[in-house]
Amino acid sequence: MGNYEIVSQVIKERRSIFPASYIKKEIPVTVIQQILETANYAPTHKLTQPWRFTVIRKGGLPKLGQALGKLYQEHISPAQFLQKKLDSFAEKTSQADCIIAINMRVSGKIPEWEELAAVSCAVQNMALTAESLKVGAYWSSPPLIAHLGEFLSLSNDEKCIGLFYMGYHNEQPWAPNRTPIADKVQWIED
Repeated sequence: MGNYEIVSQVIKERRSIFPASYIKKEIPVTVIQQILETANYAPTHKLTQPWRFTVIRKGGLPKLGQALGKLYQEHISPAQFLQKKLDSFAEKTSQADCIIAINMRVSGKIPEWEELAAVSCAVQNMALTAESLKVGAYWSSPPLIAHLGEFLSLSNDEKCIGLFYMGYHNEQPWAPNRTPIADKVQWIED
């Protein structure tokens, strides 16, 4: 199988695998490092390399769940408060073997949307690498991430833009729900 076929297969097989599907099996640090290493090869305008990551494992997972729960209680109105939602933070973080906070350093050298695009490409590299290593992954972007800076020890020029949940799983592959690419492409040749 050639490079195109391998890359195309991994891209087409990549799925969001949610924490409820994770099994209790530790992801070796070397595998986490492989996933992070490929993030470093994302395209980046002016080589700002804005991606920053915080790896949360073991005892850090319940601390993250508690921090998210506390932020939820602080930032949600009593009328919108749901106990089920509060409980879900501890549940989801306990189901994952590893959560990587996806952070972005804003350089000020280029428009912020370009930094966001670069970080998004880095996360796509992570998702594809995770898939190739049979690690389930899911990018979550709850509104509370805007308030995680202190928990993550982020500097003033950094912000958290998501949480990348990871865990081994036993999910069977399923067909992607995509409409044909021809419906989304316009050609201009003359």
